[in-house]
Amino acid sequence: MSTFNRTRRRILGAAGGTTLAAVFGGTMLTKSRISGAQPVKTIRWGIVGTGGIANSMAGMIRIADAAEIGAVSSRRMATAKEFANDHDVPKAFDSWQEMINSDDVDAIYVATPTSVREEICIAAARGGKHVLGEKPFASLPSVKRITQACRDNGVAFMDGTHFVHHPRTLDIKQNREDRLGFVWSVASAFQFNLADRGNIRFNPELEPMGAIGDAGWYNMRAAVEYLPPDVLLDTVSAHLRRDNETGAAISGTGILDFTDGSTSTWNCGFDSGAVVMDLRVTGTEGVINIDDFLGQNRDGSADYLYRKGGWGGASEEINVPSDKPGAALMFEDMAAAAADPSLRGQWMTATERTQALLDAAWIAALQSEKDD
Repeated sequence: MSTFNRTRRRILGAAGGTTLAAVFGGTMLTKSRISGAQPVKTIRWGIVGTGGIANSMAGMIRIADAAEIGAVSSRRMATAKEFANDHDVPKAFDSWQEMINSDDVDAIYVATPTSVREEICIAAARGGKHVLGEKPFASLPSVKRITQACRDNGVAFMDGTHFVHHPRTLDIKQNREDRLGFVWSVASAFQFNLADRGNIRFNPELEPMGAIGDAGWYNMRAAVEYLPPDVLLDTVSAHLRRDNETGAAISGTGILDFTDGSTSTWNCGFDSGAVVMDLRVTGTEGVINIDDFLGQNRDGSADYLYRKGGWGGASEEINVPSDKPGAALMFEDMAAAAADPSLRGQWMTATERTQALLDAAWIAALQSEKDD
């Protein structure tokens, strides 16, 4: 396989140019924290799946305001009961359909492999339950079927991206114009080591995009969050590398070019010698650097470095306080969206925009692989 092919590939037609243009022509709305809204009803969550992410998010629900776990479902009742015992969950089901149809939950958290996520999300929406789906999704058309089902049935939808709910993200976006001017570059990297080939991320049938879908989702979301909100995708170049044993995509890198002249360079992988979560946002008036853009400090706060000026210019380490991690705040924002329909559109649009970029990068990487 050759080195990274930098030939600019116009893939809008292959990815669905009309759909991509429509998605990227939208304006991202500013988000609202639950503390800024009127009192909301506590959401009783039903969790589909009992894997690592479901166990982690059970802990986040516990510390979130206006959130509690009402039930859990797994293909095996023994597994569901074990999860219920571990997290003090009142009800356990061996059928997600039965859990959705029950009166024990108000919202469904879908923590399943990508390949089955759409079916469950749509069923939950049609059952009148609010929907939080883990990411990535199978494709942009799949996402749009889910979001349309949620709109049609008057329920909230959100994807499981945590960092966007931390106040640091909102702080950067609210001050973007003053601190950065015109943002013309977002560069991100999310790399870590995943040695267990039994993990579903190494199964192309369950997770078709491998590292590009799993880790690259965050690269794409960084572009959605930090570039100007009205940018249109122009051209895409990308490259992937596969695991020799499983055939899974274990790394990806590429460039997204937008019609306003801005770009997003990205890199992700499962075989890094260390965890990397770097982000750089460059504007005509300043630059922001974050070395852990997906995480936060032990006290819940999060930092970023703001730099301005030429050689020897000024720099400022900015700390944005928070009493909870972004994952817990995600469930609070979901409760706010459940209570206030005016808050729902921003989250659906964010998911659609992120998946559109991901699809475009994936198609370009497959084309590059074919050309090689």
